[in-house]
Amino acid sequence: MKVLIIYAHSNPMSFTRAILDNFVKGLKEAGHQYEIVDLYRIKFNPVFQDMDYSFFVDADMPKDLFQQMDMRAMIIGLAGGPVKRLIAKLYIRNKTDEDLIRLINSQKPKDVLRQQKKVASADVLVFITQVFWMHFPAIVKGWLERVLTYGFAYKLNEDGWKGDPDGRIPLLRIKKAVIMQPTFFNEKVYREKGFKVAMEKTIDDWSLKYPGVESVDHIYFHSILSVSDETRKKYLEIAYLKGRNLQF
Repeated sequence: MKVLIIYAHSNPMSFTRAILDNFVKGLKEAGHQYEIVDLYRIKFNPVFQDMDYSFFVDADMPKDLFQQMDMRAMIIGLAGGPVKRLIAKLYIRNKTDEDLIRLINSQKPKDVLRQQKKVASADVLVFITQVFWMHFPAIVKGWLERVLTYGFAYKLNEDGWKGDPDGRIPLLRIKKAVIMQPTFFNEKVYREKGFKVAMEKTIDDWSLKYPGVESVDHIYFHSILSVSDETRKKYLEIAYLKGRNLQF
């Protein structure tokens, strides 16, 4: 299997790193192919910016919506200073809507396209990172927002463009996702206060299954700061076995 690992932790000595190392050890022993995307190491920019909207401009976009967005004004406004705006205005003066769509699509951020290429070739998508505010940390959340875009991870039918969530068409061909996260709170808190249900609804169901990931295995390593060394060893064994026994 081809496994793509999205890893994020700023401290190379963290327990999260130890989880990654043990998971990879298991993958190696099982003979799987894998690639690690270390978001902090590559300095991935998680901030959704102007050019990221280029993914949402598509030939199947309803004509009336395209016109409401006033792409001509947007292209001119994003061109830069007065001279560049004038050049842009002259350049697109006689362009059709189809020409504008192709022009905007040509501006898709290259860092996102590189990540999408990695995702497209993977059978399994793995996230190894800590819990921040009952979700992924910002750098991973930003990766989701910028990489799992319209036209790559999903499309919309007519109802979808009108705001119906059932109008989303999944495009991902990922067989399985695995999420491994150390937590601050204990398992009882996650279960009784609804943290687990909320995270899995937001991350597993909406962010991953909805655009086409077939199944999601979400693993928590609870109370990482307060458990015993023996429990930490058990956690690392779980990570190793998850890699060693990985299957669809």
